[in-house]
Amino acid sequence: MTNRERMDAQMAYIADEGLLKEQQICRRKLQKLNFMDRSDFDGIKMAVKDLLGASDGAFINPPFYCDYGTNIEVGKNFFANYNCTILDVAKVRVGDNCQMAPNVAVYTAGHPIHPAARNSGYEYGKEVVIGDNVWIGGNTVICPGVHIGDNVVVGAGSVVTKDIPDWSIAAGNPCRVIRMITDEDRRKLFRDEEIDDEAWGEILNML
Repeated sequence: MTNRERMDAQMAYIADEGLLKEQQICRRKLQKLNFMDRSDFDGIKMAVKDLLGASDGAFINPPFYCDYGTNIEVGKNFFANYNCTILDVAKVRVGDNCQMAPNVAVYTAGHPIHPAARNSGYEYGKEVVIGDNVWIGGNTVICPGVHIGDNVVVGAGSVVTKDIPDWSIAAGNPCRVIRMITDEDRRKLFRDEEIDDEAWGEILNML
């Protein structure tokens, strides 16, 4: 097997010359994205589409960092705020309407535990999956192999080491489910504050 095939199979692999060439292509695209005029929203959208490939309405506030770009699949209306990092040596699959606050980091990459194996240069990647309608708070770290369900809120500063189920609010280090999201949360804004009548009326018209 080639190292690309090994990486795609989530097996131990070495970043050889072929993989480094792929990273060079990605870094050229990142260079373009990260040094664009920040007010050129249309240009940023085009650069994001070139980086990620198939995407529908995706927007990333630069700077943004990843290894390949081609291993990131995002659904409709994806948004990542400033300073997002996605180490995509394995697939990162993101559903529709996902929002990432500043400084979110998604890691698929890992290394052997024992230094004898780790110093060999071998590494691995484990797929990360994020469902639809997910909001990930600032400074959250998502570790290799994690699956986050649909309609989830992950609180700021979380370190997500295990799967998070649908319709839950989760936070902490390590990240744990705090409670489930219910219909009582439909009008919640901040803590016990509710969305005002004017904005709530507009939201109802959108549903």
